[in-house]
Parts: sequence; C-alpha cells; structure tokens
Amino acid sequence: MDFKDQVKQLGDRVAKMLPQIQTEEATKTSLTLPFIQILGYDIFNPAEVNPEFVADLGIKKGEKVDYAIMKKSEPILLIECKHHQEKLDPHNSQLFRYFHTTKAKFGLLTNGLHYRFYTDLVEPNKMDEKPFFEFMLSEIKEAEVDELKKFHKSYFDIESIFTTASELKYSSEIKAVLSAEFKEPTEDFVRFFISKVYDGKATAKIVSQFTGIVKKSIGQLISDMINDRLKSALAKEAEAEKQRHEETAKPEEDEKVLETTAQELEGYMIVKSILRKRVNVDRIVGRDTKAYFGILLDDNNRKPLCRLWLNGTKKYLGLFDAEKNETRHEITRLDDIFSHTDQLLKSIDLYEKEEPVVQ
Repeated sequence: MDFKDQVKQLGDRVAKMLPQIQTEEATKTSLTLPFIQILGYDIFNPAEVNPEFVADLGIKKGEKVDYAIMKKSEPILLIECKHHQEKLDPHNSQLFRYFHTTKAKFGLLTNGLHYRFYTDLVEPNKMDEKPFFEFMLSEIKEAEVDELKKFHKSYFDIESIFTTASELKYSSEIKAVLSAEFKEPTEDFVRFFISKVYDGKATAKIVSQFTGIVKKSIGQLISDMINDRLKSALAKEAEAEKQRHEETAKPEEDEKVLETTAQELEGYMIVKSILRKRVNVDRIVGRDTKAYFGILLDDNNRKPLCRLWLNGTKKYLGLFDAEKNETRHEITRLDDIFSHTDQLLKSIDLYEKEEPVVQ
C-alpha cells in the first residue's frame, strides 16, 4: 500500500473510531501515533519518536511536548496533540510557548482530525500565529497528500519544506479569501468586475445589482468547470475501458461477438463515479451480455449492483432490493442514473454489512 492509500485509509477509519475515543490519551494512541507511523517513523524507538519530550522554558523547568520527531539526536518536528473534540488554538498551546526553546524548525498542532503545521516565516525562532499547511484527515485532498509526503522520513528535508512553506501559507490564505468572496462577494470585489464589464458609473444601485450577477456567474463558472472535468475524466476512462475490452475479447467461432457500446461504457463510468464514494473503483466490475450490461461488486455474480438495459427502444436502469429482485427504472438519458444515487449506494452498504471488512 503506497503513502496516499495509507493516509486515506486512516482517514476512512477515523469516523468509525471516534465514538470509542473518550480521552486525550486515546486520541494520541488511536489517531496521532498511527499518523506518525504512516510518516515512516518507528513510534517504538525514542531515537525517532520521543514521547513527552522535555522543552524547558526559561526558569520554568519540565515543560514537555507530546512527541518530538528526532534526527541525529535533535528534534526536527514538535507535535502537540489535543482531544479530538478540542479546537486548535496555538495561543493556548504549549507548542506556541516552547517552539523557540528547541532546534526544531517545524511544529504540528493536532486533535487527530485537524492537522496544522507551523514554522517561523514571520520572525526567526518564533512560531507563526498562522499555520503554513493544514488539512482535515477525513477530507484530505490529493494536493495535500503530496505536501504531507514531504514530512515522510524518506523525503524529509528542512530546507526544501521551508522554501515551499511561504508559498503554501499565502496560497492557503488566498484560497480562503476567494472562498469567502465566492460565497458573499464584498463591494470591492464586485466593483472590480464592474470596472471590467460596465461602462457607466458604479452607483450604489449598480453595485447592488451586480452583486447578485457576480455571485451567480461564479456559481455557474464553477459548475461548468466541474462538469467539464468530469466529462473529460469519464471520456478517458471509457476509452481505456473500451481498449481493455478489445484486448481481452476472445470471440467464439459459433457465437456472435458481444459489442459493448459507447453508451454502455459511459453508463458504466457514471455508476463507478457514484459508487467510488463507498468502495475502491477496482472492486466495481462490468460484464456485458447480449441483453444487458451488468455491474457487479468484486466481479461476483452473487453481488449484482445494477444492470444497464440500453439496447432497446426504451432504456432502463435495473436496480436490486435486499432480496436481489430487480426493478427496472426507465431513463431517457444517461445522466438520469445520478437520480438513483442513494439506491446504488445502499446496494454497496448491503453487501458490506453481509461481509464486514476485517481491519
């Protein structure tokens, strides 16, 4: 299992474990230590992961950080862990107070769900008030996994991380500003667009009118961009699937060769895009027949997910109940499959309950 899969697997496990995690110590054991392990460090070796690392603060002795990642007997990353229900505030954190007492260049404040990485971009040897990198473990994105990988034992390089920290910090803040503007455009933001597209005077009435226009335009633009990317991804996957079918197809001499249509492949890709919310897409397998295109879990005939009846005058999506009885639903276009998302996901949940995954 590669680094990305390990991180996402831990993120998937988090929601299931939270009800049993009642204390800060349980948070450390169940969430923080597995995270440190994924970063490639031996949590049982104090030369790599030093628990209760002493960081004396002036005349106040015995100050301790929960964990220090060590390299050549020196700390390179200080980690303070809070209870998973506690909000992260660096000003109320020991990490903020004793960052400058060690040689560590980076600090991590976490509650096992939310991870914030700090350094000293603003003032040397004083931890910044704002993190340069943060993410939610259960919602981590591909780009965030790539940045997190820089803290892996195999790739950790202080200069490299510090060089990109400034860019990450301001990139994160810019995205936060844009996100806020997209939700509720400020007057300055609206006036910028008025200056680009409107020749008249930007009166208060015009600003008010354009506020709604700007907000609606941004929503439509984002929606169009998402749809374009989805269509492009589906087209590429459909082409790849078609090539795999062509390469593996072995026609029998006495039987008509099955021809999987472009519509069937596109429908198959849509179903996979829906079900990937629950399971790895490699477990979702398509089987073509003369009458319909079947989609199974784990390539198992006893685990039918749905059937695509697309070769007749009318087109149907066949869905299965708990007793595996099929009901056909008429569809006028392939996008109608998305309206049956809940029932498709329930079919996955049914089989997963029958055969629980052993962790």
